[in-house]
Amino acid sequence: MLNKNVMTFIGCDAEYEDARIVLFGAPFDSTTSYRPGTRFASQAIRNESYGLETYSPYQDKDMTDYNYYFDSGDIELPIGDSEKVLSAIEERTKIILDDGKIPFMIGGEHLVTLGSIRAIAEKYPDLHIIHFDAHTDLRDEYLGVELSHASVIRRCWDILGDGRIFQFGIRSGERWEFEWAKEGHTSLQKFDFTGLAEAVRQIKGKPVYLTVDLDVLDPSVFPGTGTPEAGGVTFMELLNAIHTVCKDADIKGCDVNELCPPMDTSGASTATACKVVRELLLELSR
Repeated sequence: MLNKNVMTFIGCDAEYEDARIVLFGAPFDSTTSYRPGTRFASQAIRNESYGLETYSPYQDKDMTDYNYYFDSGDIELPIGDSEKVLSAIEERTKIILDDGKIPFMIGGEHLVTLGSIRAIAEKYPDLHIIHFDAHTDLRDEYLGVELSHASVIRRCWDILGDGRIFQFGIRSGERWEFEWAKEGHTSLQKFDFTGLAEAVRQIKGKPVYLTVDLDVLDPSVFPGTGTPEAGGVTFMELLNAIHTVCKDADIKGCDVNELCPPMDTSGASTATACKVVRELLLELSR
C-alpha cells in the first residue's frame, strides 16, 4: 500500500486501491556524462502539469473520465550509490506490480530504467522492451563503469538476451554499438520509427516495457536534456509512435526520462514532457 504524494501530476487523484496506473519519480542523475540536472525532472513535471488540461484533443479523452491514476511521489534515493538506487526502484516497482497495477516511472537519467526492468522481468520472464531514444545505450561500460546511463540497455540485454529489445530513433553511439546490435542482439532502427508497427505485431501478446528517453525528440523541440542530439523526431511523431505501441502491445510498465529542467529555463521542454506523460497515461487507459 502506497500513500498519495502531496503534489500530484494533474488528474492523478484516484485512491491507491482504485488505481490501475501508479506514477513514481526516480530523481537520480549521478552517472550523467554531460549536463546534469535530470534529478529535478519529476518535481518539475508535477508542478508544470497544472498548466495542462486533463483533456487530450489528440485522443478525445479526458483524465477525469477514468479513476485510474495515482501518484506515489518520488523515491528517496541514496544519491551516489547506483546499485542502492536501482534496488530502491526495483522495490517500488515490485510493490506496484504485486498490487496488480502498472508502474509508470518518471526519471531521472536513463539508468533508472534498469531498476524497473529487474522487477518486471522477474514477474514476466518473457518481457520485451520497446526503447525510444537518440542514443544506443549499448556500451558494456562507460569510463570503467558498468552501471551508466550510456549502458542501461546493455544491462537490460544482460537480463533479457537477444531478440527482445526494439530500439527506435537512434542516431548516436559508437560504431561498434551499431554493429553489435546488427549482429542480432537488438533490433535497432536509426533516426525514426520505421518498422515500429511491425515490431509491435511481432511481439503481440508478449509482456512489454516501454521506455521513452525524451532526447529522441529533436533539440529544436526539446532542448532541455542532458545530451541533445540533432536530427530527432517531432512531437507529433513521438505521440503517434506511443499510440502505435499502446493500442496493441501488452504494456506491463513504462517510463519517461531525461528531462533536464535547468537546460531549458523557458520551461518549454518541461511543458513538452508533461504532455508526453499525459498522453501516455491516457493511451494506457484501455
